[in-house]
Parts: sequence; structure tokens; C-alpha cells
Amino acid sequence: MTMSITSIIRFASAQSPVGSYQVAPEKRISGNPTQQLQNHYSSPCNQFHSGIWQSESGAWKINYTEYEYCEILEGTSIITDLEGQSQTFTVGDRFIIPAGFQGVWQVVEPCRKVYVIFEQK
Repeated sequence: MTMSITSIIRFASAQSPVGSYQVAPEKRISGNPTQQLQNHYSSPCNQFHSGIWQSESGAWKINYTEYEYCEILEGTSIITDLEGQSQTFTVGDRFIIPAGFQGVWQVVEPCRKVYVIFEQK
């Protein structure tokens, strides 16, 4: 299948709907952060997704079944693994969270990021 130039998605001008939700109570550790998701693309096989995510301050448990590339656009987050080791991520940081990672995501300052997710079936 050949794609044309109109198949390219520019995040800056994408008109994707924005969904708003709360962290599930069983995952929440602190705060009650409202999160927003603006998915700009999902592949036909529904294994690849990309868009913009943002969250208010708070902390919650994470359990990754997908691989995720992140680029922080605003704010600060701390990601901690099950052994208590953590890394802080701020504006301009780019990183990958591998499938199988478990721990805690804490948003210290309201955070906004580009995400690219691959969920292997």
C-alpha cells in the first residue's frame, strides 16, 4: 500500500479529540491527577499509537505491557522502579520505558509529553 503526503500527521495541526480521565483508584498513591490524552495516530493493527499526554501532579503505580518512547515537553516527573531506584525527567528529556517495567510514576510539576507506544501482540 502506497501512502501520499496527506498521510503524514503533523502534531501541531492535528485535530484529534482530547480525552480526560482520572487515575484508577487502585493505582493512585497520591493526589487525584486529571490526565488528558490526545491520540494523533493508531496503526491499522492497533499495536502502534502516538500523541500527546498530560497530567496534573500526583503519583500512581505503573505496569507496562507496551514499549513507550517519551519526550517531555513541559513539567517534571520522577519514575521509580520496584527496587526504589528513580530517575527524574524534565523538559527536553527523551527516553524509552520497556515492556515489563513496573513501579511508580510521580508528576512533580504538571507534565506534558509526546508518547509513541508499541504493544506487541
